[in-house]
Amino acid sequence: MLPADAAGHRRPSRAEAEQAVRTLLLWAGDDPDREGLRDTPKRVVKSYEEFFRGYDTDPVELLQRSFEEVAGYDEMVVLRDIRLESHCEHHMVPIIGRAHVAYIPNGRVVGISKLARVVDAFAERLQIQEKLTAQVANAIQDVLKPMGVAVVMEASHQCMTTRGVHKPGVSMVTSTMLGCFRDDHATRREFLSIINGRGANFEG
Repeated sequence: MLPADAAGHRRPSRAEAEQAVRTLLLWAGDDPDREGLRDTPKRVVKSYEEFFRGYDTDPVELLQRSFEEVAGYDEMVVLRDIRLESHCEHHMVPIIGRAHVAYIPNGRVVGISKLARVVDAFAERLQIQEKLTAQVANAIQDVLKPMGVAVVMEASHQCMTTRGVHKPGVSMVTSTMLGCFRDDHATRREFLSIINGRGANFEG
């Protein structure tokens, strides 16, 4: 993990992070020294390293590994049903769902795993879904310079399913359309028809 964040704030040590978890356990009314919780601070900090590793991943670097030998291919490339795991920046609880990403090449393509990794790079940070959707689309547009980019995300937010209004089974859908996906109705309809009807259980 990096010693400081993007704003230059000092990143706390692992010991300080574990102490913060102990404080939360005490605040919740439990004893962090009892057998079942003794190693919980270490486990939580280790899980946070995994949940938020996107802060240490550069999406631009992922997308720069592209290929120009495409034999003139200029039709839609769609990666559908990318597993989406993020955390709400307001309550720090999970956002679970699917992302659908498409672009139309303009002389350059990228390995399909890189599209999924770009989604992860932005998702594995504290997020709101609207910003996450736009970040993925803008990164692909800025680096690959395609004729257009489309990103649709469908997700369940535990900040409203397990707390607050307690409405399980509700999913949120966001989209960002750039270039020909925004300007050409036929292109947008083709993309939406490809991903339409791909229901998923976002609670899983």
